[in-house]
Amino acid sequence: MKPVFVISALLAFALLGTLAAVSYTRPTPPPELLTSYIYPQQRPLSPFVLTDQRGNPFTNAQLKDKWSLFFVGYTSCPDVCPTTMGKLAAAYQQLEGVVDLQVIFLSADPARDTQQKLYDYINFFNPNFIAVTAPHAQLLPLTRELGFVYTMVGDGENYQVDHSASMVLISPDGTRVATVKPSSQDPKQIPQIRNKDLIHDVIAVATRYGE
Repeated sequence: MKPVFVISALLAFALLGTLAAVSYTRPTPPPELLTSYIYPQQRPLSPFVLTDQRGNPFTNAQLKDKWSLFFVGYTSCPDVCPTTMGKLAAAYQQLEGVVDLQVIFLSADPARDTQQKLYDYINFFNPNFIAVTAPHAQLLPLTRELGFVYTMVGDGENYQVDHSASMVLISPDGTRVATVKPSSQDPKQIPQIRNKDLIHDVIAVATRYGE
């Protein structure tokens, strides 16, 4: 065999090996999402302590080994919260058996949302859902980390709580992975989260990052 041919063959094999290595190590592209986006920096949530509708502590430990979908609101909310919770109840039925998911309603109104109120409210939509709250000193750091905002509006007992309408998806290792945001294709329509888009995105993210 001629030396030139041997050198050419070796170079060809080396090139193929390099291309194979590049192809093998190329990162998997993020899933195509309809109403959500993946956080570029995915960080575990800082330690937190909340109380659920049964009076039990709810901490980072309760996020382990399943996907968690957070939504912030309050039980006296006249529109966004009941509409969203109704959608989540419908979506949850279609996600059961596909994604190991828990839905968490995070109340930003601890003064009025007592344990009994949270219990009755969440049971109306789905008894498998979780409702949690805490004093504002504990709520504010967590909501900021989740990307939620809320503020009290008005005086007296009938104040309202302005709050985010998005949701946040947490992975089974307690990491903030994606946010689900309302959207609208028509500027004349109020942005909303469509159930088919929500279901698609939750499955896509859970499949991409593994359950």
